[in-house]
This record gives sequence, structure tokens and C-alpha cells, in this order.
Amino acid sequence: MEISKKFEAIAPSPTLAIDSKFKQMKADGLDVVGFGTGEPDFDTPDHIKQAAIAAIMGGKTKYTPASGTVELKKAICAKFKRDNGLDYDIANIVVSNGAKHSLINAFGAILNPGDEVIIPAPFSVSYPEMVKYNDGVPVIIHTTEENKFKFSPQQFEAAITPRTKAVVINSPCNPTGMVYTADELRAIADVAVKHGIYVISDEIYEHLIYDGATHTSIASFGEDIKDLTIIINGVSKTYAMTGWRIGFTASSAKIAKMMSNVQSHTTSNPNSIAQEATIAALNGPKEELDTMIKAFDERRKYMVERINAVEGVSCTSPDGAFYVMMNIEKLIGKTIGGKLINTADDFSEVFLSEQLVAVVSGVGFDAPNFVRWSYATSMENIREGIDRLEKLLADCK
Repeated sequence: MEISKKFEAIAPSPTLAIDSKFKQMKADGLDVVGFGTGEPDFDTPDHIKQAAIAAIMGGKTKYTPASGTVELKKAICAKFKRDNGLDYDIANIVVSNGAKHSLINAFGAILNPGDEVIIPAPFSVSYPEMVKYNDGVPVIIHTTEENKFKFSPQQFEAAITPRTKAVVINSPCNPTGMVYTADELRAIADVAVKHGIYVISDEIYEHLIYDGATHTSIASFGEDIKDLTIIINGVSKTYAMTGWRIGFTASSAKIAKMMSNVQSHTTSNPNSIAQEATIAALNGPKEELDTMIKAFDERRKYMVERINAVEGVSCTSPDGAFYVMMNIEKLIGKTIGGKLINTADDFSEVFLSEQLVAVVSGVGFDAPNFVRWSYATSMENIREGIDRLEKLLADCK
């Protein structure tokens, strides 16, 4: 019996694979240090957990509307107005089971077989697979570290064909941590409007920004670009709620209706208890968020300084999120631990086997000469991980 060719073509997530391997090694009693997962090491704030407990005790454990409760949608609209200066109505909002689910819905709502989606690399590993899942064709445009891994309006326009349906923007970015300026986004918006191209704007890391950088939503430059934009957001990163699985989109009412219709068949509704917790997250105090950002910033500065002091590797300081992309170009063609390093896959494997440190190879991000470190872990782990990096590279020939 033949199985689905479409599903067979979807590659597994390398970031989740390395996290799974790390956790298994940890369970086996090995002294492994992990930098793979994009997950805050902070606990969900108490007022959010208390809202979930109250929801359980109050009997809010039944089906909700497929695209989320009215109360949560109102809180999301208020968030967009407060944080982004954007006016949305509840008809524009769809709440889903995490931002990845929101992305799947967004691509599904706009793509027909053969439609192209422009994706700048390095990219979040799931973007191309999500496009393929929805019968689209990923078109990759490459950026450089010298340009802080950002693509230009000229690159964008040069990649457009009659089949181009959308472009993906992720700012702050996973895996690079780069943040587009308002001027850079405005120029990209002009190209999108000129050609009538949808923008999938992944803003899940919007509050995790450092060094005076600011987050701007591309949808804020006028009604023309707003109508073409599907904003992806959620509470996983900002509020340390990765396991609660709540993401949301803001888009035109027509697209929102399509996504809601499909979701009613695929998942019924997002978790009712997590929805109540999300209302508390969006409407509640932000002191714990400030504490988290301060800690991330300290770790970021330390990690960048330490990596750049290690011979043979380097990195650019990120402006947002909680990742550092370490450049291993000088190690390509050399031997470490008896293994020839041809790509970041080779480096990541030898780092894990020789020093028990788990980082994510850049190959899955389409950045084969880089590896990604996450500083969403303790300063103690960061010190130990880079100490082990120094030991590893002492054996480099």
C-alpha cells in the first residue's frame, strides 16, 4: 500500500530532534549541557497559573468557539493596539494551538498547489516544511552575517515570479536574533504592496529585544500592507508558556474566517484552560517579563564575549530573541576528535560526542557554516558549555 508522498516529503524538526537526544542523554545519567531548545528556562508567572487553576475550578473545561473565546480575542485586540498601534476587531483574530499551528493555518489559507513563498535564510526550520505541507514551493533567498542576516528589498523583488504568493518575515528572528528596523520593514512593505504579495510576519519574539532596538510590525505602515499581512504571535516565548500551546493570528476577516473553518475540523478549539491563562498573561502585570529580559540580556552579552574570545569561532551580537549563531567557517576542513569537519552537522555531532554539549547545527536553517546556541538557559550552563568548547577546539588540527 502506498503512503502519502506529501507527508513522506516532510523532514522532522532538527531542533526538536537535538532536544530529544539531549533529554535522553540526561535521563541516561550523562553530564550533558543543552543549548538546543528555544524555550525560556523561567517558570510561567504565578498569576497566569492561578488563572488556569481558577478556570478549572470554575468549570471552564468545555468546548469553546473554534477560533477562540470572545474574551481572549478582545485581550489580543487590546494587545495589538497597546503594543503595535494596530486596530483589529475580533473577526480578524484566530487563536490556535501554538504559533506553529497558526503558521500552518496561515499558509493553508493563502496557498494553492505550486504557489511560491519567499523565505530568507537562515530561517526557522519549520517554514519550508510548512509551505510544502500546504502544497507550496519554498523559494530561499540567502543573507549574510555582514548584513546581520537581513534580506534587502532588492533581493526580495529579484526573487518574485508570477507564482510568488507570499514572503516570510521573522523579526526578531530565530535563529539569528536579528531585528529589522522600521525603515527596512517599510521598504519591504512597499515591494509587497507593489506586487500584491502576502506577508507572513512571525512576531513571536517581539518583546525579547536588547540594546535599544525596537520592534515594529510591518502591518503598521498603512491599510494596504495591513490587508496583505498575516501576523503570527503567541505567548510561548514572552510569558514562558511553551507547553500551554496558544498562538494567534491577526489578518483580514476573510482569511481569518477560512482559518477558523479549517480549524473547526482539525482541532475543534484551542485548550479552554490555556485560553483563560492567556487572558491573564496579556492583561496582567509585566514585571516578571522585565526580569526575564534582563537575565537574557546578561547571558547574551556574556555568551557573545566568550565565544568571540575562542580561537577559530566567532559570532555577531543578536538584537533580539535568545539565540546566538556561531560562525565555524574557520573550522571547515579541519579535524576535531578524529573527525573531519565538513559542515555544521559534523561539528555538532563531535561537540556532543566529545564534550557532551548539545547545540543545533545550522544546516537545518540553511546556514551550514553556523551552529545555534540558545541562551535561554542558566549562566552556569553557558559558562560550562563555552569552557567545553575551548577544550574541544584545543584538539582542532
